[in-house]
Amino acid sequence: MDLPSFSVPLVGAGFPSPADEWFEAQLAIGDLLVPRPTSTFYARCDGDSMEKAGIRHGDILVIDRSITATHNSIVVVSLGSRGYVVKRLLYTPTGIILAPDHPAYPNIDVAELPSWEIWGVVTYAVTAVDPGALLQFTQRQP
Repeated sequence: MDLPSFSVPLVGAGFPSPADEWFEAQLAIGDLLVPRPTSTFYARCDGDSMEKAGIRHGDILVIDRSITATHNSIVVVSLGSRGYVVKRLLYTPTGIILAPDHPAYPNIDVAELPSWEIWGVVTYAVTAVDPGALLQFTQRQP
């Protein structure tokens, strides 16, 4: 994903900032989101089970396969022929749970799965302020 570099102004989120003339250095957004390009992949979130984690339907997930998942990591998990899910990884006294961040969805107890594999750790979710903006995104055709 080639993204342009740009200057980042300070923007007040509470009241106007008197430091309007101060800017951060040039920022290549890819350098911020993807420090390890050879192990980083992207996926689009389908569903709302991770909304309380700040991941909405249509968001673009930045997934790093080189990071070791730990308790409470948000991970993308391969469920074999059942596909992939994004969930919170929880190590509990009774076993490993893949937990949604939405009360309407059940936990997944990995002991009950025929196969599963942590595919990567979600490092960022690119969320559009306009809820329909990312859903309108179309991939370039080769």
